[in-house]
Amino acid sequence: MAAIHHTTMTPTKLELLAGWLPKQSWYVGHAGTPEPVKAGGFRLDDPEGEVGIEFMVVADAGAPEPVAYLVPMGYRGAALEGVPGEALIGTSEHGVLGTRWIYDGVHDPVVTAQLRALLRGEAVPQHQNESDTPDPTVTVRGTGPGDGFDVRLNRVLRPAEAEQGASGQLVGGWTWPDGTAARGVLATVTPR
Repeated sequence: MAAIHHTTMTPTKLELLAGWLPKQSWYVGHAGTPEPVKAGGFRLDDPEGEVGIEFMVVADAGAPEPVAYLVPMGYRGAALEGVPGEALIGTSEHGVLGTRWIYDGVHDPVVTAQLRALLRGEAVPQHQNESDTPDPTVTVRGTGPGDGFDVRLNRVLRPAEAEQGASGQLVGGWTWPDGTAARGVLATVTPR
């Protein structure tokens, strides 16, 4: 199980995301710099213990209308080879682990493998801020991805119930900046 270090990161994840989010094709915010606030999420364990895996939900507190984004992140102790430059969210100095390379998880093979394992029932979602603590609020509905199926992340989150009978949906919650709780589909399994 991955250990959560209660320490500093410079720059913080939210500071890195403020510059990274507006460059993404799925970003729906206004023209100014977003004001991301941590709104929810969960972690997954890397079986090898090398890559930190976090699925963070951030809400843009500066947007005229509330917007929540799902940002999967892989935290690594060295640069990840063979990924496009835009996959790097940034680097940060971790108070315990040193320099961390933080990648958009859709480009990190460990993150994507563990997401698929979660959807197959072979991994357990972990609390975002507590070590060795499962997060029962993150649920999988239906069956997970097999051969011939892809996993599609919902980058812009909308409150919605999971579809009954759908083949593999990851459902989780977040909190809007005004304190209102929401739940929605974070990822779905789709045929290729």
